[in-house]
Amino acid sequence: LTKLMLAVVVVDKIERGELRLTDRVTATKNAEKMGGTQVFLKAGETFSVEELMQAALIESANDAAYAIAEHAAGSSDAFVERMNRKARTLGMADTAFYGVHGLPAAAGGQDNVTTCNDMIRLAREALRHPKVLEWTSTEQATFRSGTLVITNKNKLVGRLPAVDGLKTGYTRKAGFNIVATGGTGDRRLIVVVLGS
Repeated sequence: LTKLMLAVVVVDKIERGELRLTDRVTATKNAEKMGGTQVFLKAGETFSVEELMQAALIESANDAAYAIAEHAAGSSDAFVERMNRKARTLGMADTAFYGVHGLPAAAGGQDNVTTCNDMIRLAREALRHPKVLEWTSTEQATFRSGTLVITNKNKLVGRLPAVDGLKTGYTRKAGFNIVATGGTGDRRLIVVVLGS
């Protein structure tokens, strides 16, 4: 679910003209070392912001999320500061981000924390940006010049009529989590389930 905030911060930067979807991002050793779900970035490889955001939001690739964060803010720590600033702006009083991707914290670190109400606030903000919904509603795409198929981790997309986003997340400690949305006509619902 952390990647929803990543997307909102990135899209904000794009809308302000500070970042473009066509900008090239060079993966670093730090991005290469990310665990969990990934698109297997190698240090020195370059991809567009668009390609990495698709990988982060469709496949939920942690390495892609990390690479974007480093590129957009200079470091992952600086990006986390922007995420927390945006959370405060949105009134997400019970949320704190410590990482850009949602993986469990390293020894001695802190895990990201949030609530259902705060995730609803974040979902409402994400839905203000059509690009975020475009990424999260994509069932399947390709990465690395078509050689790697990436598949949406949100299994409701494409299977449940009208569901078109937004994001899932899982860690052993947090359990299974989802921020789902869908709508018909002028009605849209947001459903958040944490710790399933």
